[in-house]
Amino acid sequence: MTIKLLITGGTFDKEYNELNGELFFRASHIQEMLKLGRSRVQVKVKTLMMIDSLFMTAAHRRKVLAECLASKEKHIVVTHGTDTMPETARLLGPGIKDKTVVLTGAMIPYKFGSSDGMFNLGSALSFAQTLPPGVYIAMNGRYFNWYNVRKNKAKGEFEEAK
Repeated sequence: MTIKLLITGGTFDKEYNELNGELFFRASHIQEMLKLGRSRVQVKVKTLMMIDSLFMTAAHRRKVLAECLASKEKHIVVTHGTDTMPETARLLGPGIKDKTVVLTGAMIPYKFGSSDGMFNLGSALSFAQTLPPGVYIAMNGRYFNWYNVRKNKAKGEFEEAK
């Protein structure tokens, strides 16, 4: 089984400019994370964009959907910024029926060293292999259905929308 890993940016891949204190994108850290995590899952990585999800437009989300639909792989993980991850999941959910798509991200950039990104990536890869077809968000060791999830900004975690 090969998992398609689609990169959109988000906190996963942000870096810190020590001179001006800004966060920015250079290149994805996914390959380094997979190596450090000693992943033995076969993946095919494709970078779609490197943006903060707050700047993600409807056109960006449609690009993610088109890539998922066109993928020959039936198991897909999408790295995504956490601020608008539920919005992207809600766009993907109704259109994807025969594949397992798991969106994941990080609250703290990988390069900070204390990131939750490694754990979330590993969880997403596992969920992509075991959950039935559908669209999910994987954060903090849990998975959520695309139609019933929100980011609780006060707690800094994802939860069921209820």
